[in-house]
Amino acid sequence: MDTVIITGSAGLIGSEAVRFFDAKEMQVVGVDNDMRREFFGEGASTEWNRKALENECSRYRHFPLDIRSEKEMGRLFEEFSKDIKLIIHAAAQPSHDWAAKDPATDFTVNANGTLVLLEMTRKHCPESVFIHLSTNKVYGDRPNSLPLVELETRWELDSSHPYFEHGIDESMSIDQTTHSLFGASKLAADLLVQEYGRYFGMKTACFRGGCLTGSAHSGTELHGFLSYLMICVIQKKPYTVFGYKGKQVRDNIHSYDLVNALYHFYRNPGQAKVYNMGGGRYSHCSVLEAITLCEEISGNKLEWAYATENRMGDHIWWVSDVSRFQKDYPEWDYTYDMKRILEDIHQGVCARF
Repeated sequence: MDTVIITGSAGLIGSEAVRFFDAKEMQVVGVDNDMRREFFGEGASTEWNRKALENECSRYRHFPLDIRSEKEMGRLFEEFSKDIKLIIHAAAQPSHDWAAKDPATDFTVNANGTLVLLEMTRKHCPESVFIHLSTNKVYGDRPNSLPLVELETRWELDSSHPYFEHGIDESMSIDQTTHSLFGASKLAADLLVQEYGRYFGMKTACFRGGCLTGSAHSGTELHGFLSYLMICVIQKKPYTVFGYKGKQVRDNIHSYDLVNALYHFYRNPGQAKVYNMGGGRYSHCSVLEAITLCEEISGNKLEWAYATENRMGDHIWWVSDVSRFQKDYPEWDYTYDMKRILEDIHQGVCARF
């Protein structure tokens, strides 16, 4: 049976991919050892999502393995071998704040883990498609050098700039910029995926995500912006806005729209492809605007405080230009705008808690 291996399968993108490919009648092999609990505490555990997947998806098999282990990954890839048609690598240490606390673990998970998976793919199923969930943090804080204008609720790019209409494209330099340790480990993984495509002729792609979100996110203060914000609004927990007057802008893409994009690549893959992938101009907001939307949807007021110091590596303004992907895959389009995303998150948080 055609098989997809999904790492980080109980996380936001991983679980969306499990459900998506289970519905496509593929055998889904999930790899997730709930390191999110180790990173961010009990409240960020994905155990609830793993149980839901096992109940809902008849073709899903779960393996609580460590992607850094060549022995464990070797046994897994050997078991499914030539049946493997697709690898979606969504497992990661996802926080630049956390990475500074333990750089070695951050790097081994993000960089070494990716290398192990690439080697297992090359050894056991070299014709399969390898998709890596990268991040816009590979550009470091380069976006913060863009000419920005302060508006009432957001920072906005000067309208004369080439990025204004569609957002930031893949030509942005990754050099001479502060990446954060997380950005550095993810960049290492990103480059490895590209080089395996070029050197070995493998079908690989890096999707450099903006804010990836949806109701399956186990949001926490250090990662999962919209999910954690909605949790705080619903549960009336205090929330802290870090720097930039709360006017920093993020584009947000729903996990379904992202996984659907991955599916389009799987059906017609290339080699060493790189795509910026986020909500673009279709779906973006500032922190202040997100707070207002969450309050409107939930009916609650958020108690929030402001910390003047911004997070290391945080972007003041990020909107992804997805034109390259849309040119290659014109059939793909968004289905979730900002309001629908937050309504979905609100429904999911209420169901969980």
